[in-house]
Amino acid sequence: MRFLSSELQSIAKGLRQTIVRMITAAKNGHPGGSLSAIDIILSLYKNEMRHDPKNPTWHERDRFVLSKGHGVPALYATLAHCGYFKESELATFRCVGSAFQGHPANRLLPSIEASTGSLGQGLSVALGMALSARINQSAPTWHVYALLGDGELQEGQVWEAAMCAAHYKVSNLIAFVDRNNGQIDGLVSEVMNIEPLAEKFTSFGWHTLTIDGHDYDAIHQACVAGRKETTKPTMIIANTIKGKGVSFLEKDTVGWHGKALSKEELEKAIKELAE
Repeated sequence: MRFLSSELQSIAKGLRQTIVRMITAAKNGHPGGSLSAIDIILSLYKNEMRHDPKNPTWHERDRFVLSKGHGVPALYATLAHCGYFKESELATFRCVGSAFQGHPANRLLPSIEASTGSLGQGLSVALGMALSARINQSAPTWHVYALLGDGELQEGQVWEAAMCAAHYKVSNLIAFVDRNNGQIDGLVSEVMNIEPLAEKFTSFGWHTLTIDGHDYDAIHQACVAGRKETTKPTMIIANTIKGKGVSFLEKDTVGWHGKALSKEELEKAIKELAE
């Protein structure tokens, strides 16, 4: 069953509240990039991926790799909503000994496909998973979805993986770039410009699409197009807003990259997200 955009919008409002509460309670985290990515992650788990919360290691499942591991509050919130664990467990986010660390750790949670956080490595991990789906198979047995930050595209390993994926025609690999234009050191365009981004991936041999990363129908259509591709990996450049849903976070693209909200700021954010 495919969820309607209106249903996903309603769910996302609640998950955005979960994200800011989680980060405020921990007094640490990355709200800007978590809020920009939540619509993509929610769409994948609700409408695009084959997965089973009761059997997280099901062999035939589709895989998701969060290369921009600092955005993990969005992934935790989505997984809790899907029933992988109780939402109440997220209260331990970033606590010592918690399974819900500040970056994904797959040895702590079976629902996490890969430990990430060292930027630039996730696409290589996703590529390996996608290649493994083709071993001794006439056709891939699962798709692998990856989500990269735009700042991490400044890492050379991303482009090595991009070259390899195209060379081996890994068509069951569908990646997104969360194009929110900000990174911890400043605007991506000022730290190290990555444009022309679509043209770069196309020149590397990828099927490349550019969409609004907060438009659920556009996300779905892009995933459908990616799954129809039979000779190329697919890169979906998703234009997003850092801090999406909270006005004062949206206004400061860089400032809220890795800063927790205060209790007073949390109240303002929750009020906006509840409207």
